[in-house]
Amino acid sequence: MNTFSRILALTALTAALASTSVRAEDVKAGDLVITQAWTRATPNGAKIGGGYLTIENKGTTADRLVSGSADVAGKVEVHEMSMDNGVMKMRALDKGLTIEPGKTVKLAPGGFHLMMFDLKNPLKQGDKVPVTLEFEKAGKVAVSLDVQAVGAQAPGGGDHSGHGDHSGHMDMKKM
Repeated sequence: MNTFSRILALTALTAALASTSVRAEDVKAGDLVITQAWTRATPNGAKIGGGYLTIENKGTTADRLVSGSADVAGKVEVHEMSMDNGVMKMRALDKGLTIEPGKTVKLAPGGFHLMMFDLKNPLKQGDKVPVTLEFEKAGKVAVSLDVQAVGAQAPGGGDHSGHGDHSGHMDMKKM
C-alpha cells in the first residue's frame, strides 16, 4: 500500500469515526429522530433560557411536541417567535408543535424553541442540560442540550449556522 493509499484509508476511517460519534448523540423515539440539541449559557441570576433542536419525522403519521420538563427549570414550554407588523412577538404553543410525516422541524433562535422558566442555576458553557420532551405519540423522550456560549446562534459554539466545528478537517494539500 503506497503512502497516498494509506492517507486515503486513514481519512476514510477518521470520517467514519467522526460521523459515528456525532450520530451517537442523535435520539430516536418511534418515528422521530432528534438531533442538534443545544442551549445558550446564561448569566448569573437569569431566570429563563431557550432550548433548540431539530426533529425529523421519518414516519407516515404526524406527531406533536406538546411539552417538556427539566430539573434545572421550574417549567418548560414550546414557544414560537414571529413578526407582527414589524414587532417580534413570542407566544406559547398551547396545542404543541406538529411534526408532519416526512418533514423536519428546526427549533432555533428567532423561531420555534423551548422556553425554560425559573432556572434554578445558571447554564454554563460546556455543560449538558438533561431535558425530557413529551410527544403526543412518541411519548416522553430524554435529550441532552449542549450548552454553547452566550449569544451562540447555532450548535457547535458559534455563528456557523449549523456548520459545526471544523477543527477535525484535514488539509490534503499539506500531505
